Amino acid sequence: MDTKEQTKTGLLAGEVLRRQDAQRLILEGLEQIGARLDGLPRREVIILMRQVITWGVEALEKREYTKNFREVGWESIEARAHCRAATRRDLRYCLRKMLKQEGVGELPLRSMSTVDCRRILQEAFGHSSSLYIKGRAVLSSIFSYGVKQELCDSNPVSRIDVPKIHEAKKAPLSPQDVERLKATAEQPEHRAMRFSLHLMLYGGVRPTEVSRLQKNDINWETRQLIIRPATSKTGGGRVIPLRKMEEWQPEDCCIPRNWKKRWRKLREDAGFTSWVPDACRHTFASYHAAYYRNLPDLQFEMGHRDLSLLRSRYLMPVLKKDAERFWHLHT
Repeated sequence: MDTKEQTKTGLLAGEVLRRQDAQRLILEGLEQIGARLDGLPRREVIILMRQVITWGVEALEKREYTKNFREVGWESIEARAHCRAATRRDLRYCLRKMLKQEGVGELPLRSMSTVDCRRILQEAFGHSSSLYIKGRAVLSSIFSYGVKQELCDSNPVSRIDVPKIHEAKKAPLSPQDVERLKATAEQPEHRAMRFSLHLMLYGGVRPTEVSRLQKNDINWETRQLIIRPATSKTGGGRVIPLRKMEEWQPEDCCIPRNWKKRWRKLREDAGFTSWVPDACRHTFASYHAAYYRNLPDLQFEMGHRDLSLLRSRYLMPVLKKDAERFWHLHT
């Protein structure tokens, strides 16, 4: 006797359901269908009931269908193959941190709750607010992918608050520090980095953005630099004027290979034993604000959506004489 016949026999024998249980379930089903039964002959009522049972089983199977967190996590990253290499690297890093927790990888995605997600984030990234925010974004993207693939019904991460980060403003480099960097960039072994340093100091271009620049990003006719969305850290493009480069030639403007290594060596040879990330960008913002006194233009060049980030994170008070010295340093 096959499985289906055994099930039927068990039902009829009262092993699973008693007769009154079956009658009660039929009555509840008819009540749920309601007005749809009005005027239908017995045969059509039976057909409709069979359809309801079939559709209900299909819905139950669909609702129970899922995959474990490890599978869905890696699938969601593969689905973002169009993203930049650095973005995919961050996704893989965060996922591996979460999967290091015992048993997390085997959790069925559909059964994971907000409590589970909060615990995963706290254990993997609780030591750093910035990493917690990044990890939360990655975990949320995994569940968003799962919802689209019908592997879960909702995104439990959406109910987890994003922690606020109170970042201290970073002091700009002093004019003396800028002079040291520029003098070092004039040395033969560092001259290939001269253009890169200039863009960071006098254009506020991020180091990662400088390292991704191509020759066609420079417009010599208009003296402008184009930061394309694929180059930008935030994915938004912007146009920056090439200041203090009147005597420069196109052949002076190149981005060398092994850029990160060269940039680190330039700082070391200039005497910097420690370095604040984006120090040149913060220097540009503070001296630009003090000298030009045009925050809307500065906001546009920095690529910010509004002035709030510029005011809260970048602008430090500097003396007028230091701002003037910065903008008139020999180039």
